[in-house]
Amino acid sequence: MSVLTLPNAEALALSVRAKALVFDDPRSRALLQRIRRIAPSDATALIVGETGTGKEIVARHLHELSPRRARPFVAVNCGALSETLVESELFGHERGAFTGAVAAKQGWFETAQGGTLFLDEIGDLPAVTQVKLLRVLQEREVVRVGARAPIPIDVRLIAATNVDLQEAVRAGKFREDLYYRLNVAVLELAPLRERPGDVLPLARHFLGVYRQRLGLGDVAFDADAEARLLTHGWPGNIRELENVIHHALLICRDNRVVVDDLRLGASGTGHLSLRSSPARAAILPVVADPWAALDRALRAVIDGGGADLHGRIDRLVLRAAFEVCERNQVQTAKLLGISRNVLRARLIDAGDLRPQRTAEAPAPRLALGGLG
Repeated sequence: MSVLTLPNAEALALSVRAKALVFDDPRSRALLQRIRRIAPSDATALIVGETGTGKEIVARHLHELSPRRARPFVAVNCGALSETLVESELFGHERGAFTGAVAAKQGWFETAQGGTLFLDEIGDLPAVTQVKLLRVLQEREVVRVGARAPIPIDVRLIAATNVDLQEAVRAGKFREDLYYRLNVAVLELAPLRERPGDVLPLARHFLGVYRQRLGLGDVAFDADAEARLLTHGWPGNIRELENVIHHALLICRDNRVVVDDLRLGASGTGHLSLRSSPARAAILPVVADPWAALDRALRAVIDGGGADLHGRIDRLVLRAAFEVCERNQVQTAKLLGISRNVLRARLIDAGDLRPQRTAEAPAPRLALGGLG
């Protein structure tokens, strides 16, 4: 049994990324074979999958199996980049290009020179940046913000998304020509609920990781706990599984994980349902006409007046949607009809989300080890 892990995974406690992948399920074994076939080329790769399915791990493995493995691997979360600075972050800038640009700076394309640049959540890039990215891919050169002279680049691009880019193209939110430029070598990561053969190997892997971290002795699942893990829908995919195992080890007794130790949600299919969500039931009472009730409530609030009325209502809607969607940013953005980039910025401004780092420095090679 093989397991792929993110380097320095213990430093990513607040990340929504998956930190391990196994390839035991038939769909996963087929994916691994496809990765091995694609890796040696310089073709642009597009990794598609839900949040928490392991897209960055796959991207790093592509890099490790490629001729570029001795050069940098740079990971950038497009959804976390400020819309005002995204071009500077990707393409670099010259001194004085804008207020605060006190020195020239390389962009992530230049930083990844000779290696691999991984753009996660590429669907969140603003339209103007999509145009410039397309030109970079076509011309193999970047122009820093505030500069005129192009800089040649030698970078393999791997992009990832958790949204349907074809649907985004039809909706006018993503450029069709950029989509076809990215859609060369596609890797589709199935959600965990669709590859049950990976669930128990992953659970045992995380059991070993957190058993050692917590200084516990040998710990095992009982048969009922394993059966329950297999029947859960895993809407949060691998990251949710990791959290469940971590929590179980904190409360289990006699070095045995039983069903009652598993903190699992009510979802049996893995699909978030706004109508049946426990969070929705806790936030919104069942009323015959919710729109009429909302209209009456808004009129009462407006009649009462107060400072920053529009801002307070806006934040209330934002927070309610975030909680109804069980703090899933992708689902919340889709529900509100805004981009995840805009949603993140507003949640951070409202104090409901902590800002995260937007990129990582080149990391050591992936370890491909054995599972006991």
